[in-house]
Amino acid sequence: MLCCGGGLRVRSWLTFASGLFECLCFAGAVFGWASLVFVLKSDGYFSQLCVNTTSSNGTYTTDCRGQDEKFSLIFTIASFMNNFLTLPNGFLFDRFGTMVTRLLGISIYTAGTLLIAFSNAAKSILLFPALCCIAVGGILFLVTNMQVGNLFGSRRSTIITLYNGAFDSSSAVFLIIKLLHESGVSLQASFLFLSFCSLLHLMRTFLLMPRKHIPYPLPEGYTYGLRCGQKKSYNIAASKDDTHTPAAKEETALKENTSSSQNKSEKSFKSCVLSWFFLWHLMWLSVMQLRHYLFIGTLNPMLTRLTAGEPAMVSTYTNAFAITQLCGVLCAPWNGLLMDRHKGHARKPGESEREADLRAAILSLALTALQCVLFSVCAATPVLPLQYLTFILQVLNRSFLYGGNAAFISVAFPAAHFGKLYGLVMALSAVVSLLQYPCFALIKGPLGGDPLYVNVALTLLTLLAFIHPAYVYLHCRGLASQRDRTRN
Repeated sequence: MLCCGGGLRVRSWLTFASGLFECLCFAGAVFGWASLVFVLKSDGYFSQLCVNTTSSNGTYTTDCRGQDEKFSLIFTIASFMNNFLTLPNGFLFDRFGTMVTRLLGISIYTAGTLLIAFSNAAKSILLFPALCCIAVGGILFLVTNMQVGNLFGSRRSTIITLYNGAFDSSSAVFLIIKLLHESGVSLQASFLFLSFCSLLHLMRTFLLMPRKHIPYPLPEGYTYGLRCGQKKSYNIAASKDDTHTPAAKEETALKENTSSSQNKSEKSFKSCVLSWFFLWHLMWLSVMQLRHYLFIGTLNPMLTRLTAGEPAMVSTYTNAFAITQLCGVLCAPWNGLLMDRHKGHARKPGESEREADLRAAILSLALTALQCVLFSVCAATPVLPLQYLTFILQVLNRSFLYGGNAAFISVAFPAAHFGKLYGLVMALSAVVSLLQYPCFALIKGPLGGDPLYVNVALTLLTLLAFIHPAYVYLHCRGLASQRDRTRN
């Protein structure tokens, strides 16, 4: 049993480590879709949509465009639900706290894994609700874990980005399932094991997470999680004075922190949403996310086209893509370090901590946009060996994108609105991400399977992401000029 005082630090590190494991092994598994599609095709899911055709030279070929479109639609809906439902989930998290939100997430995630476990080629339609449940449950794991950064003060942004990187890396879970499937382990057995792992999520919820929220900045005497082993006392006086229990300390500290933050901050949720910061940040996230989603959703047919339909080559490149996803947890912290680099240094005279955080975010926002442009250019180039570089740039950019998204919201807006604003920006960006399906239909239809024009258009669209860091830079420069005028 962990004890109060010194044990709180141990508990903080256990919470951090177990949260990292949870995000790394479960939260973002849905984005390993390309690996799972390979398994689903081999098991005959939606195989009835493949038709035999005769090519111009008289040879018989199998046209599986209908199957590919169905798999693309599943990923489109799941990725949309992953983002769009973050809005009500953000309100749920802000209103009811960690325990309620995590119990909901665990239930949804387990339902998704069980649906796949009991599906087969004849019940391919179950993939639609299953992938949606895994996506929504996974994002709830991430949302409830990002607050763990509040326990580490000066390394807050680093922890947030690390968790987002682990979320990206968890897409390799479907690669493991693919490799196990090739070794003779059934799809059903793998997903039953993932369902059984929900017991670990439940134990962590009750033992290592707060019932409500972890406040920031962390109040003195704040405790959370399992009670620190005091014996139950039936002393009437003691029962009246229960403010020294860890649960009471958590509630009291949280209320005091919330009221003080509300007094200090004059910004309402509405004013945050209507600000230019939120608008440009939404566009910054949306255009780059659309590029990533279309790439992931069309990876299998793209590799099939570039390899002339050679299954062994498609499998090799699919494995290479999934393995690079593991590097997300290594790439993401660098973004957090960029944003935390001013911590521990003296600020400029009159400069607030928020202004220093915003100034530190400029480089991160611009670098993320540049990475996306380079990734998009490589993805648009129809050269098969170049796709290895595309995979590396994709995982690097994606880890910077989502980690930077959460970290920027945490520094640019009041902490009391984090869940709602994070949910709203993810939900609105999800609406934009729906464009991936008509893009896919355009490629498969009028463009005859050639994605060049769509890739060029998306590359030009990603250039809009540079507006956001430029605006933040101009805002910080305006604040510095105003401060200089006031001081003089």
